[in-house]
Amino acid sequence: MRNIIKATAALTALLASAPAIAAWEPTKPVEIVVAAGAGGASDQMARMMQAAIQKNNLMKQPMVVSLKGGASGAEALMYMKSSEGDPNKVLIAYSLIYMLPLSAKIPFNWRELTPVSVVALDQFVLWDNAAGPKTVKEFIAAAKAASSPFKMGGTGSKREDNVLTVFMEQKTGAKFSYLPYKSGGEAATQLVGNHTESNVNNPSENLEVWRAGQVRALCVFDKERISYTTKVTDTQSWHDIPTCKEEGLDVQYLMLRAMFLPGKVTPEQQAFYVDLFQKVTQTAEYKDYMEKQALKPIFLTGNDMLKFLEEDDALNTSLMTQAGFVAK
Repeated sequence: MRNIIKATAALTALLASAPAIAAWEPTKPVEIVVAAGAGGASDQMARMMQAAIQKNNLMKQPMVVSLKGGASGAEALMYMKSSEGDPNKVLIAYSLIYMLPLSAKIPFNWRELTPVSVVALDQFVLWDNAAGPKTVKEFIAAAKAASSPFKMGGTGSKREDNVLTVFMEQKTGAKFSYLPYKSGGEAATQLVGNHTESNVNNPSENLEVWRAGQVRALCVFDKERISYTTKVTDTQSWHDIPTCKEEGLDVQYLMLRAMFLPGKVTPEQQAFYVDLFQKVTQTAEYKDYMEKQALKPIFLTGNDMLKFLEEDDALNTSLMTQAGFVAK
């Protein structure tokens, strides 16, 4: 018995003194894949992450932003699908992962990829021109009374802005003519120029024209107000914008910002990126970006992320079906 104890103690001491097995980490540059063009919200977020990782020494290898917005983002989705087992590519995803396969019937399902983490949520705002109606009730009344459908600017046919527009029609009985533009910035310019009556841009996309007093924020499509209380205009913070439900328009929609690896990577590779992006959400760069862009901070991974994705997929599928945007 004494010999067994001595042998066990010797083995324990040997294991304690042995060098630890290094956890997996990239050995070459990591490609952060953006399913959109230059300058858009996904590109901006990818570059914020790139800067945060580099500045805070969160990874030894550099991160390179790769824009693959061709075919309305299908290029990026199919690129990730074809990269099975490659841990050096990570997709920054949004609701495109649900909507595009439905509307364009491309052979892609987000379940073919490896979920890493949800890192933020986008809120949407109903905007009109500063010279237009001052409240949601006035806006809806004006849209109903108009001799022709109100023009609603947006950033993509059969996508988030278009779906929200159809949802508003169903809830209010008002009619809108949806006009897709190349970017939220262009949609904002068209609103300022009175070429459209409204848009449902993300907060950041209308930030400068709101600050300049050229547009009005009527309501936010969420169950709660935007959290940031610092004044953005001379008189208003993001938190001062009422929810659409408060204003009698019961419509909510949030868009995920999430990170995915290709399919068939190892658990150790997945764990590395979970840890990496959790560290990113703790950096000053991330926190500053969240407030400046009026994004909703969140961090979900593992089973919590999978539950969120399944519920979000079901919601987006329901909205796309109601809007008649699902390809036959």
